[in-house]
Amino acid sequence: MAARCDGGTYINHYLAIFLDFFWTEYVLVTAHGCCYPPGNMGSENPSPQNPGCKIMTFRPTLEEFREFGKYIAYIESQGAHRAGLAKVIPPKEWKPRKTYDDIDDMVIPAPIQQVVTGQSGLFTQYNIQKKPMTVGEYRRLANSEKYCTPRHQDFEDLERKYWKNLTFVSPIYGADISGSLYDTDVEEWNIGNLNTLLDMVEHECGIIIEGVNTPYLYFGMWKTTFAWHTEDMDLYSINYLHFGEPKSW
Repeated sequence: MAARCDGGTYINHYLAIFLDFFWTEYVLVTAHGCCYPPGNMGSENPSPQNPGCKIMTFRPTLEEFREFGKYIAYIESQGAHRAGLAKVIPPKEWKPRKTYDDIDDMVIPAPIQQVVTGQSGLFTQYNIQKKPMTVGEYRRLANSEKYCTPRHQDFEDLERKYWKNLTFVSPIYGADISGSLYDTDVEEWNIGNLNTLLDMVEHECGIIIEGVNTPYLYFGMWKTTFAWHTEDMDLYSINYLHFGEPKSW
């Protein structure tokens, strides 16, 4: 529920470090003025007010998961918004798509190569547009010896390798692809139809703002990076990590 958070999340990094091949989907959402439901609603966090502004994790039941607006209101009541980031782990019964075996022919129209220069903690990133490729081609590229995640002992070891090798072997990022991988019959937390005020802008006013009230897809690999940022109009964003390795903040 914060800018592009869809895997294990850590707010103390200014850059999102993408650990391996994955694909994710996101759209912006508004805050909701709903009544807070009773009970702990799957929270793993003991403090209801979150005075330390810690990133909170929630595990809703399927019943709690059915009403998007009410659940967002609940996690706000627990102080999740104070950290600027929260992680919601969907119930195991919930599946946004029956299978991902049929998307290899999907086209990434404008993948970008992320060229990073700099040193001593000050870096500049240049995005160079590459020719279109399919998801299958991207998957093979991400898992190839040249681009795959290096061997590592733990997350801290991998993060050290990220900063040490940031300016070498520029990764390819499939970013800002209009569309959704959700099955059309999925009603709960469907990023393409969250029933928020932004949906009203589209349905009643006919205004489509891509990536704001329509979903974007992202395909990433080891070292693809997106800087921490504030969303348009200070809106929340919601991300779902469909498949692959974690994405770290």
